[in-house]
Amino acid sequence: MPDTLFESDLHSVPLLMRGKVRDVYAVGDDHLLIVATDRLSAFDVILPDPIPGKGAVLTAVSNFWFDRFAGQIADHRADIPLTDVLTGEEIEQVASRAMLVKRLDALPVEAVARGYIIGSGWKDYQATGTVSGIELPAGLKQAQQLPEPIFTPSTKAEAGEHDEAIDFDAVVDLIGAERAAEVRDATLSIYKDAAAYARERGIIIADTKFEFGVDAAGQLVLIDEVLTPDSSRFWPVSEYDTGMSPPSFDKQYVRDYLETLDWDKTAPGPRLPQQVIDNTAAKYREAQQLLTGA
Repeated sequence: MPDTLFESDLHSVPLLMRGKVRDVYAVGDDHLLIVATDRLSAFDVILPDPIPGKGAVLTAVSNFWFDRFAGQIADHRADIPLTDVLTGEEIEQVASRAMLVKRLDALPVEAVARGYIIGSGWKDYQATGTVSGIELPAGLKQAQQLPEPIFTPSTKAEAGEHDEAIDFDAVVDLIGAERAAEVRDATLSIYKDAAAYARERGIIIADTKFEFGVDAAGQLVLIDEVLTPDSSRFWPVSEYDTGMSPPSFDKQYVRDYLETLDWDKTAPGPRLPQQVIDNTAAKYREAQQLLTGA
């Protein structure tokens, strides 16, 4: 397929790891090269069929948000040109999907903001009336907007494992009270700003997850990807309703298709029909266009 990359192949820098979506290379001792491929994971299984252009969309959308919040919080991007690191042929392979970043100490917490009750949060609410230890009003409907966005963190699981929801006290135990409050406040502040911006452009950001690191000076730094269709739940404003799981711009479309199959959600993942691949790629591009204008 044109503009499709399932796995990067770079030799100028050593490969550190391949994640579900990203290939990570070492650039000296202090930097990393992160390549967003077109791999797609669902239910923590990497599917055999890539989504054309997905990695380029994730990179462009993340860069857009990093730029937007540059005055509010530091991010992990490094001011190093790819030409200092890769050959011309390698640059051609990954240019639209590569990000050179500082190597930082990542905090062991997934920082999740929820503005709507959906997904695992909806299941927890139905069972207990709470999400991550936060008591919510009775009688909420599926996909209903919450009175205020809430911070519902989770653990960062090892490869092949599932993240587990935790409460704020558990975050304090992991990273200390002051840092936990800083992460919570940054998460909710960025989410509120982004959600208001996106809604004006036809997208509801139902929930999203952030990752943070700490630099040598102890400063909190926004890392990984930010407010992308992979790290967030995007709904079209025009099709939003409560009492249901609204249609989305993200990989929920693929999850919904997979739920119709007789698949036990373990590797290997099933092949995707071309129509599902094409529609998913179109949804990613539409989200990018609405948010960034590109």
